[in-house]
Amino acid sequence: MLQLSTLQIEKDPQNPRIARLLLNRPERLNAISDATPGEIRAAVEWANADDEVHVIVIEGAGKGFCGGYDLTGYAEQHIEHPCQQEKSPWDPMVDYACMKRNTEDFMSLWKSAKPTIAKVHGAAAAGGSDIALCCDLLVMADNARIGYMPTRVWGCPTTAMWTFRLGPMRAKQMMFTGDLIDGKQAAEWGLATLSVPPEELEAATMKLATRVAGVPRSHLAMHKLVVNQVMLNMGVEQTQMMATLFDGITRHNPEGLWFRRHAQAHGFKAAIEWRDSGRPIPEGDEARALIREIDATAWRQP
Repeated sequence: MLQLSTLQIEKDPQNPRIARLLLNRPERLNAISDATPGEIRAAVEWANADDEVHVIVIEGAGKGFCGGYDLTGYAEQHIEHPCQQEKSPWDPMVDYACMKRNTEDFMSLWKSAKPTIAKVHGAAAAGGSDIALCCDLLVMADNARIGYMPTRVWGCPTTAMWTFRLGPMRAKQMMFTGDLIDGKQAAEWGLATLSVPPEELEAATMKLATRVAGVPRSHLAMHKLVVNQVMLNMGVEQTQMMATLFDGITRHNPEGLWFRRHAQAHGFKAAIEWRDSGRPIPEGDEARALIREIDATAWRQP
């Protein structure tokens, strides 16, 4: 077993050809901390270094798979961070370097020579959907949910996997709305490999993993390289470069700064309730005016 601060990975006791990677911050809905992306890469490298392992299953402890980035503190406080720069003008390449490192860490699941299977219960939301969609296969509970709500404001999925997994029209629908879809719909659209009743999720995932684990490692690696090469030829790396840069812009342009100031003034919960309600997001000069109003009020407070 490899035990890290936000996750653990070990070989399945019933079938050591299967490595079980557990996102293990259940008290925070397995939210992504600063340490999580690098620890995912470390876990993947651990599994790839073990010749007995043929396939990696990634899942979440507690109520869900992963609720996305752990943003409450960053959103509500004036914290200086590469991805939340309070100074102006902000430095986009500092933001890009930080987020691109996270993107590459998530993509270790995609680049792994050994197949990766995401087992999703509860929610794979926002950054959690990035993790799930970097896996080769996706098994979901019927009532599980997946989506990237921050596309409405304050985010762009840096792995850009929605288009490559869904095609352009469905990807646009998900990005334009920020909606979550359940496991059944994800399977109908071809986003999920399969969807099963919640009580059957473990058995269905392990049945698939066991079937894959019976194939020689070299064959699995070659087949994965062939399919991944198609996505590389389609421009997945270039698309991720653009998406990661745009992600930083969404957090520092007038709309993104309004969202952050609203969260700082009224709490992150209030900000995401506005974001997800369907109410128009303040933009342009309206957003700038609201930012000035919030900043002035904060300055007057003792």
